[in-house]
Amino acid sequence: MSLDFYLMDDLFSDEDKLIRKTVRAFVKQSVLPNIADWYESATFPKHLISKMAELGLLGANLAGYGCVGLGPTAYGLMMQELEAGDSGLRSFVSVQGALVMYPIYTFGSEAQKEKWLPQLQQGKAIGCFGLTEPSSGSNPGGMKTTAKKVSDGYVLNGSKYWITNATVSDICVIWAKTEEGIRGFLVETDRAGVKTQDIPRKLALRASVTGEVVLSDCKIPKENLLPKSEGLKSALMCLNQARYGISWGAIGAAVACYEEALEYTKNRMQFDKPIAGFQLVQEKLAWMVSEITKAQLVALRLAQLKEAKKIEPYHISLAKRNNVWMALEVARLARDMLGANGTAYDYHVGRHMCNLEAVKTYEGTHDIHTLVIGEAVTGIPAYR
Repeated sequence: MSLDFYLMDDLFSDEDKLIRKTVRAFVKQSVLPNIADWYESATFPKHLISKMAELGLLGANLAGYGCVGLGPTAYGLMMQELEAGDSGLRSFVSVQGALVMYPIYTFGSEAQKEKWLPQLQQGKAIGCFGLTEPSSGSNPGGMKTTAKKVSDGYVLNGSKYWITNATVSDICVIWAKTEEGIRGFLVETDRAGVKTQDIPRKLALRASVTGEVVLSDCKIPKENLLPKSEGLKSALMCLNQARYGISWGAIGAAVACYEEALEYTKNRMQFDKPIAGFQLVQEKLAWMVSEITKAQLVALRLAQLKEAKKIEPYHISLAKRNNVWMALEVARLARDMLGANGTAYDYHVGRHMCNLEAVKTYEGTHDIHTLVIGEAVTGIPAYR
């Protein structure tokens, strides 16, 4: 069962639905039976990487270099089904594709593309994206990481924090300040001067790797510069690719919570009838259906704009802001409807709720996306 109150399936192609079915089956068979254990033990299921690569999930919306070249809608549905399993799983795929493969694909040299994209697509190499720092999150332009040009390359110094895949990565896309401005660099994690370490004791995204990348006089050759990267705009282009996927992914988490709450309340007997028969419970279910349906329509329109090359950053901000907020509120309601059981690992709603708290913050906080929309409609940048 999957919520389709407005008959959205009529708007998807057979290929879109086949991809959704394939990823949904993968999540049902390979993720859901064990995700609670991985979450509780703070373990990322590395053994699933090869399977995801086989299914073409890594860099799926890119074309060439082994990538399948999915359209925006099929890609969005893929992200939706992954996050119905766990936000951490979708985060891994998002980072690998949107934040590592996309910048190499868009800003890299042909040699960089040929070397890294096939390896990343096959899951033989893992990447991470280094923009956020301990003291600069919502204002990435305030980064302190530097890349000093020397005769045969660059020397990098700085620290990147809250980095997904940090300690399992082979390659980092690092953004650093140079004399010419902010540029992107490829930094192999086995180089001298690179140290990665996990951020422990997280409440959210526990089945995902999150860490720090520390650069101490790390020397890289000049060939490791992403030659077409120009300023912070290039880094933000990558983030918009990831935010697009999040806009769809959050719907998957919301639907998973709604469906668990619906099933639970139809079977939970109190006062001699299922609690789904009480008005307060039906009001919550109706709110969930309404908000999920609106989010589905927003995501589909966003896909159409992307397909038509009419998409703007503020379009993505609206979708990310609305859909993640919606998903978190659905998860909170679902947790409430399951009572104490909603806090147990036997059910999924509590895990989704905690994960979505982090998703609401990363890739641009809820408030920052509010200001992006505010600037779009007023012409006045309130955050400057």
